[in-house]
Amino acid sequence: MVDLKKQIIGKRSRASGERFEMLMAAACDFYHDKGYAVIEKTPEPMKPLRPYGDRRSGQFIACYTRQAQPDFKGALCDGSCIIFDVKYTEKDRIHQNVITEAQRRALDGYEAMGAKCYVIVSIALEGFYRIPWDIWKRMKEIFGHRHMAAGAELEQYRVPNRSSIILFLEGVELRDENTENRIVSETE
Repeated sequence: MVDLKKQIIGKRSRASGERFEMLMAAACDFYHDKGYAVIEKTPEPMKPLRPYGDRRSGQFIACYTRQAQPDFKGALCDGSCIIFDVKYTEKDRIHQNVITEAQRRALDGYEAMGAKCYVIVSIALEGFYRIPWDIWKRMKEIFGHRHMAAGAELEQYRVPNRSSIILFLEGVELRDENTENRIVSETE
């Protein structure tokens, strides 16, 4: 028997997760307009199987061809690469295992090449946190468990949210001689 309450909770959580991704895309546009970064959403790898309804509608039935990659990739104004995945939860903690094996391999590979790699977390669309990949993958070692809880564990990674723009690059150091190792700030 289908549990209606679980279906409703799941549907609400998926909608909130999609809203979080839209907010992150808007933040990427904000940073692009300011000249700080060009960051784009990574398309999901899928293969169309057949048209859905009228062929002219542009809709189709598809399947995913492989596990998803990190959600966003791009470059900062100093030429450095940035890669991050976004994760949403309504609970008071985020678990390490929400990152898939394919995402982990991709983030490890980009990090090995010197890219800035993060997991950006939203708790109930109220708190936003930019966790460096190196911290995320060492949760057990650092915190003694494979999750980060709201409060002390996540608070040090909080990023501001102003006028519905998640300022996820706030405090990121740039490494170009023209930037003199300055820090991205919304006030510039």
